[in-house]
Amino acid sequence: MLLAVILSAAMSSTASELNALASTTAMDLYKRNVKGEKTDRHFVNASKWFTLAWGIMAILVACFASLFDNLIQLVNIIGSIFYGNVLGVFLLAFFFKYVKSNAVFWAAIITQLIIIYLWYIDLMPYLWLNLVGCSIVIFISIIIQLIIGNKK
Repeated sequence: MLLAVILSAAMSSTASELNALASTTAMDLYKRNVKGEKTDRHFVNASKWFTLAWGIMAILVACFASLFDNLIQLVNIIGSIFYGNVLGVFLLAFFFKYVKSNAVFWAAIITQLIIIYLWYIDLMPYLWLNLVGCSIVIFISIIIQLIIGNKK
């Protein structure tokens, strides 16, 4: 009986996660970008497909998660690859008003590629990628803005 309760709780929380991801994807991303007027039935069907897609994504993550020591390490690695870049973009928006969106966009793309490469070659501990990513995106954005600003 105890095992049934534990499995039910796990299945319920997983179903809630998948439902939340699917409805957010369907309403916030898909509905805003779809052309034409669609019925509610269309969005319900789209939500079902997004649930399937997110379920497959969760299974893939679970398959590769066993390659790491624990789940906390996996989450920290994935976060470290992306968080520094995002932090750099926010710091640029708050403190560097003269840097425009084009420069920030291209700097973020370039920085993300650099950070993925740095993680791949294992140059430094993955937690340092946050600081490095933030610094690189700010530096490259300022350089690109100076180059673009001088051409105008």
